[in-house]
Amino acid sequence: MMAQFLEIKSRHRDALLFYRMGDFYEMFFDDAIAASQALDIALTKRGKHDGDDIPMCGVPVHAAENYFHTLIRKGFRVAVCEQLESPAEAKKRGAKSVVKRDVVRLVTPGTLTEDSLLEARRHNFLAAFAEVRDEGALAWVDISTGAFHVMPCPLIRLAPELARLNPSEMIVSEANQSNWAELVPDFDAATTPLSRSSFDSTSAAKRLQELFGVSSLDAFAPFGLAEVSAMGAIIDYLEITQKGKLPLVRPPLRENAGGAMQIDAATRRNLEITHALSGGREGSLIAAMDRTVTAAGGRLLERRLSSPSRDVSVIQARLDAIEFSVTNRQQADALRDVLRKVPDMERSLSRLGLDRAGPRDLTAIRSGLTQAFTISQSMDASQIPTLFQQNMDILQGHDETIDILEDALVAEPPLLARDGSFIAEGYDAELDECRTLRDQGRSVVASLQMQYAETAGIQSLKVKHNNVLGYFIECTATHAEKMLSEPLNETFIHRQTTANQVRFTTLELSELETKIHNAGGRALEIEKRLFATLREAILSVAPRIADASRALAEFDLVTALADLAVGENWTRPEVDSGRSFDIQGGRHPVVERALRKQGQSQFVANDCRLTDGHDGAAIWLLTGPNMAGKSTFLRQNALIALIAQMGSFVPAAFAHIGIVSQLFSRVGASDDLARGRSTFMVEMVETAAILNQADDRALVILDEIGRGTATYDGLSIAWATLEHLHDVNKSRALFATHYHEMTALSDKLSGADNATVAVKEWDGDVIFLHEVIKGKADRSYGVQVAKLAGLPSAVVERARIVLQALEKGVSEAKTSPKAIIDDLPLFSVNPAPAAAPAQAGPSEVEEKLAEIRPDELTPREALQLLYELKSLATV
Repeated sequence: MMAQFLEIKSRHRDALLFYRMGDFYEMFFDDAIAASQALDIALTKRGKHDGDDIPMCGVPVHAAENYFHTLIRKGFRVAVCEQLESPAEAKKRGAKSVVKRDVVRLVTPGTLTEDSLLEARRHNFLAAFAEVRDEGALAWVDISTGAFHVMPCPLIRLAPELARLNPSEMIVSEANQSNWAELVPDFDAATTPLSRSSFDSTSAAKRLQELFGVSSLDAFAPFGLAEVSAMGAIIDYLEITQKGKLPLVRPPLRENAGGAMQIDAATRRNLEITHALSGGREGSLIAAMDRTVTAAGGRLLERRLSSPSRDVSVIQARLDAIEFSVTNRQQADALRDVLRKVPDMERSLSRLGLDRAGPRDLTAIRSGLTQAFTISQSMDASQIPTLFQQNMDILQGHDETIDILEDALVAEPPLLARDGSFIAEGYDAELDECRTLRDQGRSVVASLQMQYAETAGIQSLKVKHNNVLGYFIECTATHAEKMLSEPLNETFIHRQTTANQVRFTTLELSELETKIHNAGGRALEIEKRLFATLREAILSVAPRIADASRALAEFDLVTALADLAVGENWTRPEVDSGRSFDIQGGRHPVVERALRKQGQSQFVANDCRLTDGHDGAAIWLLTGPNMAGKSTFLRQNALIALIAQMGSFVPAAFAHIGIVSQLFSRVGASDDLARGRSTFMVEMVETAAILNQADDRALVILDEIGRGTATYDGLSIAWATLEHLHDVNKSRALFATHYHEMTALSDKLSGADNATVAVKEWDGDVIFLHEVIKGKADRSYGVQVAKLAGLPSAVVERARIVLQALEKGVSEAKTSPKAIIDDLPLFSVNPAPAAAPAQAGPSEVEEKLAEIRPDELTPREALQLLYELKSLATV
């Protein structure tokens, strides 16, 4: 057995070998040591190898999926080695023959299909990048749903596309692994190198043609060599990991690089579109928007948010469907009630294709198609929007499949086919007979006894059983002579005579005994055969079922976004091919949701109008103190553009948005210690990427450029960046800064305008109004914010003194800050207490309030008193 283990392991050195031994997967040698540490399970030993103990650990087969999940999350690959024959079959080759075993599957991050290993509302992409003759291409597949895509992708565009897809595993050629040295740390994806032969475009084309049964790939799209190479590498990898059992991969869809809004990795991270900065889903945009009721609908929402469209007609069709659902709330709510009953048909289909499915996958298909039929009958095709009409026909025509599954399956089957009892009674006569014998053997024997007693005319005749004879017919010696004579002796066969009884059997009783003995196993074999038949029936119409699943996901997403629009008071945006960016009463959906959950005050909505009326730039230079809401304002406008172009209503009273080709956001500070980059260096790298790529249709969000270096250096960089955006990029932009000197640029740059976040001072403190208005701030209120943050009072007071000295020095034109600081007395840890401010007496309003006795007031007197207080406050 160890020789067999080592031989199989030699072919899978980069994976942990789960070696099947009965009801356990066992691991040996270094695999056992690594697995025991990763899984926190006991490490034992068994036998010796080269004089040393063999380390060993194991996990139960029935719980293996949980262990797969842990190992995959920790970066391991798992080779699943199964027994290919029973021990009885092995013994036929010799008493000491080892059961045949081999790897039937490689479990890797990009090839998971089990629900327990996947997130229901997220895709699990396996991607491949290929370069052929200086052309690059990216292909990706989700084998759990069958989605297969490809697009031209030069190396410079690879990082943004990977940020969009967020694949769990990447396939690259051994020939160009070095190109990945800089990219790999940016993405949480396992990198798997394949040989050059896997990327050979000629072999790849043949591989794809064979898979899809076509003579030319031109039937799908005019793919380039790099695209064919990337797709072929994915199929080759699937053949390797699935050991020849290819999943139900749909024909590849070629994506146009210019068809979606381009969003780079830094922007996705800063805007927290699908993941919060904390790493989880909570606190992200998708968490605030997701009201879908199906897993497929949730995945579609993630795709739309990750790839907002630039096609105005596509966006308008989606908005029309949402508006129809908003207007027809009763019909939309009824549709959502039906959709709640729709299971994840896409992933069930995938498991059926890979022969990893169970009976519940069949019932998932049955339930999903049944609800699809219900929806198709509930809507009048002549009165629904185009997007609904396009999907309505796809939901129909599955009657035969529904009928087959309805007749064949019980209402609530077990998880695994090996558990049996999932085929409905009455579907198969042979199965019903086996079940009757298995479950009602005694009643069948009793019925047969009555029949034999009547045939023989002997009422005392009994059918009995023992471990030696099995089932037999017994009568007294008095009646035996009758049964031994003609014609009964043709039916009843003598077996044994005892002192007082004579025992007989019949051919029918012998067959019944065999059937009863084998009934349980036979019933299970029949059910497995019927399961295979049903599986083939489903796979024969799999493309149509997959189309129905996608149509249901579209209905789910539309009605979910309509429910969101009604519940959160979102409005339909105007989206066109112009350059407008006019937001009135805009709100940040994530912050607004968080405030509501915390029971805090209502979110303050703000306007943003970047329309300049010509082909130049349109920039707002935003000033104001920290904590006033500048970053929220920046992000909310970027998110409103993104939400509008995904085809949704937006959190605003009004929105008119010209198509945004690229979305850039440089908000927040972070370092990259792994690559030796300081916070300022990261900021400059991201800013450089924006200035080098942004076009005149881009929307750029920049916050506090230049803050990570000396004041004059930072101001110079921020100044030059703003001028470049205005004169060269000609982008629409929101530029937040603490460098108040830059507000002078509004007089020099025709497309730049000043805006600020309003605040109010009260008794030395600052009150944030969170309102963005035209104009400019004259200071940053940093000392007041520091006081709110809880800095020691001595530090705050000292900061006030230094600030006053610096401001005075600037106004008196002193030569340098150093000269100003030299005039200041030294800081004291225990400064003398400041003179207490004069205590003002109570105001007239306060005096009036002190006289009020609320319990003694009538409603009319209370109202009159309110008017009096208002008049006093106004004065």
